[in-house]
Amino acid sequence: MRLKILKQRKVFTIFLLISVAASAQTGGKRDLPPLQIKEQGSFAVGGTVISNPGKFDPYQQTPDGQTFHGDHAYVFYQIPVKARQLPLVMWHGFGQFSKTWETTPDGREGYQNIFLRRDFGVYLIDQPRRGRAGRSTQPVSLTPTPDEQGWFGTFRLGIWPDFFPGVQFSRDPEALNQYFRQMTPSIGPIDGEANVNAIAALFDKIGQGILVTHSHSGGFGWRTAIKNQNVRAIVSYEPGSGFVFPEGEVPTPIPSSGGALAAVGIPLAEFTLLTRIPIVIYYGDFIPKEPMANSGQDGWRARLEMARKWRDAVNKRGGDVTVVHLPETGIRGNTHFPFSDLNNLQIADLMSTWLNKKGLDKYPTRSGRSKGL
Repeated sequence: MRLKILKQRKVFTIFLLISVAASAQTGGKRDLPPLQIKEQGSFAVGGTVISNPGKFDPYQQTPDGQTFHGDHAYVFYQIPVKARQLPLVMWHGFGQFSKTWETTPDGREGYQNIFLRRDFGVYLIDQPRRGRAGRSTQPVSLTPTPDEQGWFGTFRLGIWPDFFPGVQFSRDPEALNQYFRQMTPSIGPIDGEANVNAIAALFDKIGQGILVTHSHSGGFGWRTAIKNQNVRAIVSYEPGSGFVFPEGEVPTPIPSSGGALAAVGIPLAEFTLLTRIPIVIYYGDFIPKEPMANSGQDGWRARLEMARKWRDAVNKRGGDVTVVHLPETGIRGNTHFPFSDLNNLQIADLMSTWLNKKGLDKYPTRSGRSKGL
C-alpha cells in the first residue's frame, strides 16, 4: 500500500493505492482504483476515571493523588471524499477487535474498504477492555488456553479438522493462521454497561449514523439504540445473545446442546424505542433445523430461533425488523463471519440494497461533512 497525500485548503486527500481487493465468490485478487480519503483519525470515547485520594508528589511518587483513565472505546475512522450523509459504525464480536472489519484472513478487502469505496464514512470500534482499548479499571487474570479447534466449530467453518463442503472460507493454511491470530482476549471482565455507554458516547460525538454489529455486540447494539437516538438503523450479523423483550413477555429459554439461550426483560417504554428504526439481521449457513449433538452448530439454531421471536415482538408494535437466513435466499456456505467470507462482496451487496431500500444511503444536501476530532 502506498500513500500519496495532497494538501489543498488544509484538507488532506489520501490516495490509498491498493493492489489486493475483494472479488466475489472465488476469493481471487484484482486491481482496484485508488481510494480517496478526505479525513481519517482516531480517538478514545467514553470511559471512566479512577482518582486516588491524597496529594501527588512528583519528586517522591506514590499512588496518592494520581488518576487512572480506563474503560473507554478506541475508534479509528475514515471519511471518503464524497461521503454519504450517514456513516457506518462497525462493532466487533466476542474475542475480536476492529480487525474483524479490515483485511480478510485470506488477504482481500473487508467491510472497511468495501464501504469506503461505496462512499460511506466508516468508524471501527475496539470496545472497552479489548484490543487498543485495553486500559481496564478492573483486574483480570489471563491464562493462555488452547481453544482454537473449538472456535473452528463454533464459528462454523466445519468440524475440526474438516471444513464443511462448500464453506465460503479459503483452504489456504495461511488464511486459517490469520483467522486465529485476529482473536484477542478481554483485558478485564466484559461489562455491558461500559460498552453501551462508550458507544452511545461515540454517537453523541459523531451524530447520526448506522450501527453495524457482529455476534455478541448484537445485544449491546439494541441497548445502544435505546440509549442514543442518533442510531438511525442497525445491521446485525449473527447476534448471539442479549435479546431484549418487554417485561412480562420474555420467551422461555431455548435449549440447545451448547446450553440454553435466555432473553432478558426491559421496560416496555425502552423496548418501544426499537420500533423507531429499521433493523436487519443476517445469519449464515450450516445452522441445523433440528437439535443436534454438535454444540458449535446447535447453539446457532437457538439464536436464529430467538432472533425470529425478537423480530416478531418488535414488529407487532409497529417496528421494522427483518431476519435473513442466507441459505433460504439461495446464498450458501457462509460462516459466522459472512462479511469476511469469500463471497463478502455479495453479502455487502445485500446490505447496500437494504440501506438503499430504507433511504439510508443518501448524500448530504450540501457539500462537506466533517466528523471526528
